[in-house]
Amino acid sequence: MDQAHHRPRAGIIGTGGIAHAHAEALRLAGAELVVAVDIDQDRAVAFADKMGFAHTASSVAAAAELQLDLVAVCTPPSSHAPLALEALALGMNVVLEKPPALSLRQLQELQEAEQITGKRVSCIFQHRFGTGARRLADLQESGALGNPLTGFCNTLWFRNQEYFDVPWRGQWDVEGGGPTMGHGIHQFDLLLHLWGPWQEVTAFAGKLARRTETEDVSTAIVRFESGALSTVINSVISPRETSQLRFDYENATVELEHLYGYDDSNWRFTPAPGQEHLADAWTDGAAGTASGHSAQYEQIIEAVRSGAVPPVTLAEAYPTMELAAAIYASAITGKTVRRGGITEEDPFFDRADGRLEPWKLEESNA
Repeated sequence: MDQAHHRPRAGIIGTGGIAHAHAEALRLAGAELVVAVDIDQDRAVAFADKMGFAHTASSVAAAAELQLDLVAVCTPPSSHAPLALEALALGMNVVLEKPPALSLRQLQELQEAEQITGKRVSCIFQHRFGTGARRLADLQESGALGNPLTGFCNTLWFRNQEYFDVPWRGQWDVEGGGPTMGHGIHQFDLLLHLWGPWQEVTAFAGKLARRTETEDVSTAIVRFESGALSTVINSVISPRETSQLRFDYENATVELEHLYGYDDSNWRFTPAPGQEHLADAWTDGAAGTASGHSAQYEQIIEAVRSGAVPPVTLAEAYPTMELAAAIYASAITGKTVRRGGITEEDPFFDRADGRLEPWKLEESNA
């Protein structure tokens, strides 16, 4: 078959809630929906019937017999890296839902597996792919906005206690962390995508309102190599839910407010006095693409079809995961953490809490 017209054969591992977004995005991107994998066969069958998969399987090995081009891993976070390693070894490209791994060590192991197998891992950070983010990146790169100066990145969401009472939630060894790792990571990934590389971070975190092992809120101040400064809040205890990013440049302020995904209507562009002509540059162009799994999968499937490297690579995701690890390290140790400072010998390289049992005192006094 002509490679340009090849329909990549796709499977999904784990058929819970987020798997539906992956399946729909794969379908829209033109992939062939081959197999749904789940240890619960009844759930796998129900998912396959609903989403249009031809087969079901109870293991990655069984799915690999169907000669897949890629699999999307949509299981709880602790199994992301192990399942990805298995899939790579069986000759499949992998798409990983966030967080792609629980630690920098696991990311390193995945990169090594890529080199051995020749297959690729793509990490879901879908907010990079909306038209608004691409337009801002282009304007920034052109120099029209001037230098980045200051801003904020707020993930202010609400999850009640029942959410955390699900057995696998809110545990360091299963989710890898609280809202810093599992919720705000999408927003500060976009911040780093536009303003990175980051240089250092000072952070605080606490368990203020939920019974959980991890934090329920963190706050951080991030300095970038450019000198720009941004605050970052990651919360699941905020009744009015919103996701907010603000980018102040020399020549304009660009703002984004949405909840779980954005389109062009969620952006606001304010030129500095004397720079009003920049407003035309911001609005120039056709109506855009919303952020979301479909926007990223369109590029993933095209890359698999053509043999190119699919976005977002492990190397491209590493700075985001490193900032998450650094926020925890700073909050737990009380020290400023520099990029590159969490080395293989550091306890935070292997686990977000450094196995230091943070917030135990708060729990005992609750």
